[in-house]
Amino acid sequence: MAHTETDTVMWADALMQSRRTVLPKRLVGPGPDAHQQGLMLRAAAAAPDHGQRLPWRLVEVPASERVRLGDAFAQALLERDPHANARELAQAREKALRAPWLLLAVCRTRGDDPEVPPAERLISLGCATQNLLLMASAMGFGSAITSGKALSSAALRQFFSLHEQEDAQCFINVGTVSEARSGPPRPDIGRFFQVLGTPTT
Repeated sequence: MAHTETDTVMWADALMQSRRTVLPKRLVGPGPDAHQQGLMLRAAAAAPDHGQRLPWRLVEVPASERVRLGDAFAQALLERDPHANARELAQAREKALRAPWLLLAVCRTRGDDPEVPPAERLISLGCATQNLLLMASAMGFGSAITSGKALSSAALRQFFSLHEQEDAQCFINVGTVSEARSGPPRPDIGRFFQVLGTPTT
């Protein structure tokens, strides 16, 4: 029998409503320790996965690799704009030095199993990502998903040794919030929920 007003339900509702995107520039140390990271990854592993194919993976970028990642960001910018100036290249490199815990979310969107369409694989990754973000929020950390044109660049594909069937989807950023800010209001339920057969507004 479903329960609607238990402490667990109310806690889960409060957790989900408290999750907010915190820009990486406002995420500082300390980041999650090894145990906390493990709990976040366990949460990601609980995502729905059609046929247990695990079409996604998460790649940590440790502090020792951030400068190299910054160089890859700069190279990705040069792929798009060969005339990028020194300031723009410096800004691209700086993006790699922000959040204490940085992960790349990678999805195998093609190649191995035509019975599982790309959309299902991406949904699985999205659920895994949300689970991880919610666990981060439960621990008091801030988090953000970041993307951008660099994700599809040859420089980033080479840096992360992506397979031909894989695509980089987003970065996951986790850390301590340096400056708390209120987020935008949640959408009204009526904007995204409809009962079939009833008129839309």
